[in-house]
Amino acid sequence: MMMENSHGTIILASASPRRTELMALAGITFSVVPADICEDVLPGEAPADHVMRLSREKADAVAATSDGRFFIGADTIVVLDGAILGKPVDGADAMRMLSGLSGRDHEVITGFTVFDAVSGVHISRSVCTEVTFKTLEEKEIAAYIATGCPMDKAGAYAIQGGAVHFVRSINGSYTNVIGLPMTELYEILQTMQAVE
Repeated sequence: MMMENSHGTIILASASPRRTELMALAGITFSVVPADICEDVLPGEAPADHVMRLSREKADAVAATSDGRFFIGADTIVVLDGAILGKPVDGADAMRMLSGLSGRDHEVITGFTVFDAVSGVHISRSVCTEVTFKTLEEKEIAAYIATGCPMDKAGAYAIQGGAVHFVRSINGSYTNVIGLPMTELYEILQTMQAVE
């Protein structure tokens, strides 16, 4: 479904239903074209640099094959003790991640890029939110893994899903933890005159 706005078409280069929902909640008119890129971490790449690079690559990949003017790419990671926690490969990996997060502070970092295909301008940012988990019992973790929810989530959890009761506190953007820092993104879209 392609929807026009008065400033040109905005394309979200993401398959994430959570990002789609956040964009819709913000009243942004857009369409969705998922990006398919390699998401490996480069040697020595810092977490914030990693997500900003991937967000730009996603925006560029979709812009190369789609009509539109403004292309939004985003990538979200969980960082514990400086190490990036991606999506778990299996239940045991999810158990390892969630056990590591139990009772600890960690960071959720989202990088996003807005690419204006008319001007050729890219604007990329990263936003970091500190999240604190309560101490989790092994049976709680196992029950959550059994739902299947952790398997496509960075750090093996979703704050807006079945792990909502794991999170004791957050310091920073809540929507960033879901996968798209909407205040910062909207400000960039306004700067680029993609929205009012």
